[in-house]
Amino acid sequence: MSRCIIGALAATLILGGCSAVRLGYNTSPTLAYWWLDSYFDFDDAQSLRVRSDLQAVQDWHRKAELPLLVQTLKDLQTMAPKTVTPAQVCQLVSGLQTRVQATLDRVTPTIAAIAPTLQAAQLEHISKEFDKRNRKWREEWIEGTLAERADRRVKQIVDRAESFYGTLEPQQLAIVRSHVNASSFNGPRQYKEKQRRHQDAMQVLKELGVTRFSASQATAAIRGLLERSMNAPDPAYRQYMDRLTNESCAAMAALHNSSSADQRAYLVQTLRGYEGDARALASENMDAPPPEPSPTPF
Repeated sequence: MSRCIIGALAATLILGGCSAVRLGYNTSPTLAYWWLDSYFDFDDAQSLRVRSDLQAVQDWHRKAELPLLVQTLKDLQTMAPKTVTPAQVCQLVSGLQTRVQATLDRVTPTIAAIAPTLQAAQLEHISKEFDKRNRKWREEWIEGTLAERADRRVKQIVDRAESFYGTLEPQQLAIVRSHVNASSFNGPRQYKEKQRRHQDAMQVLKELGVTRFSASQATAAIRGLLERSMNAPDPAYRQYMDRLTNESCAAMAALHNSSSADQRAYLVQTLRGYEGDARALASENMDAPPPEPSPTPF
């Protein structure tokens, strides 16, 4: 659950054009609410709490995190014309994960406050939503032929890379294809971990509903759940994920180092555009009343 909350609040900064980025960021509390409601099916009291808290998280993110993002984007513009190493790419990924964790820490008290109020029907709704999304994931990454799954992964990587570099050349497409073919990615293994996380989430949510925890104890329970979601308890699985991360960092470095001068200029311009978006969003008047939320579709 937590990763998609962050996606709703932050991913808009790396997707789409300038106007889309700003619109997406400013409406992210509503988008995040809709996503959460698709899982929890909030009642009126829960809805008010979640909407208010998500707005507060965005206000904090605008003041505290966007300036850090501006600096990161400036640093990336300096790096863009140069060759990079896999270690540099992994260092960037690690830094972004740290910022994600900072936002998670802000969201945790909200989940902890809502969890004890969940009714049996809502818990059943969450379980069914897990099952639905598991089926979709299984269809994409386990079922079908190996070639179909590989083509899907290649397309995802190419689409994201071309949003930063422009059209990739044939030799660059070959780098992506080679990375996918040699990848340690194991669909069934990751599916098993997804099931573990979902079972863990259901157990914690049910326990919070029947045990009289203090607010601090409930927050600690949710924080532990999120930590286990981000870092699996199984050491072998963590090693597997570390291997996937290192492979991805190496592929990203190879792809960047194969880019032409025009592609690197395109990358600098793209990053500069996002920097401008982040600066504009960070400087917006926080005292202005927020726009009226659109009616929820749920």
